[in-house]
Amino acid sequence: MALAPTADLVTSPALVRALLAAQAPALADLPVTPYAHGWDNDLYQLGDGLLVRLPRREVAAGLIDNEVRCLPLIASLVTARTPQPVFAGVAGERFPRPWSVVEHIPGTVVSSLPVVDRGELAVDLADFIWSLHVPAAGRAPVNPVRGGSLARPEADARLRDRLTLLAEAGDAALAAALLPRWEAWVHAPEFDGIDVWLHGDLHPHNLVAGPDGRLAGVLDWGDVTSGDPACDLATAWLTFDAAGRAVFIDRVNSGGPIDAATWARAKAWALHLGLLLATANDDLPALSAIGRHTLEALAAETA
Repeated sequence: MALAPTADLVTSPALVRALLAAQAPALADLPVTPYAHGWDNDLYQLGDGLLVRLPRREVAAGLIDNEVRCLPLIASLVTARTPQPVFAGVAGERFPRPWSVVEHIPGTVVSSLPVVDRGELAVDLADFIWSLHVPAAGRAPVNPVRGGSLARPEADARLRDRLTLLAEAGDAALAAALLPRWEAWVHAPEFDGIDVWLHGDLHPHNLVAGPDGRLAGVLDWGDVTSGDPACDLATAWLTFDAAGRAVFIDRVNSGGPIDAATWARAKAWALHLGLLLATANDDLPALSAIGRHTLEALAAETA
């Protein structure tokens, strides 16, 4: 089930050192080591406290610009750290895309924690969402997918294609259970409120826990946008087990009750994202595991 996008540019520590020497000489003497590669970016650790982010796909190039522009605005709003940009690199002969140097937030990536151990993050993540979900007032980038309506023919077609892929890979019963749930949740009343800031990709591989088990930071803001809060509330199923999810939902609702339609759309978003991760990440097992967990959690929900 490999539909994950492949890199169209190869990066290396030598490339990073050359870019720093040409554009950020004050940082060029710091040691460079490979850190991670993700869906959109290759990451290199720079010294002890920085990361270099290089878009590995052309379609991801604009996401770096989104982060550089929006993260300084968001930092003043939210209750957890975000990887603030330190330097914005520009496209050039050595690397034809924008790139960035950002703060490294130390801690444990939440996707590496057993799901049963993530409950301590539920209150912190709910508070983070409340701090982020304030009116964006036209300052957020437009995202063609995240934050909008999933009740579109093309979104429905893509989801059904991925359910077919899931069934063909041996999970026919799970796919059959999820289809009526999708049909119920995606047809919930549409969002008609004020567009709020959204992370857009709020799953546990983008969350960092500190040594005390609390939320230390939220990473990877390339999909930052504005729109329906349900897109971010999907993290209830992406991140937690049933017990953690109950704490998270209760805490979110305590800040101001979220209506049933929004929670239904959140489940539709969780299914959309869960299928994307489960069917497109043979080379990124942490993301595949998030997707699988999400689908199983949603199959246990009432349609």
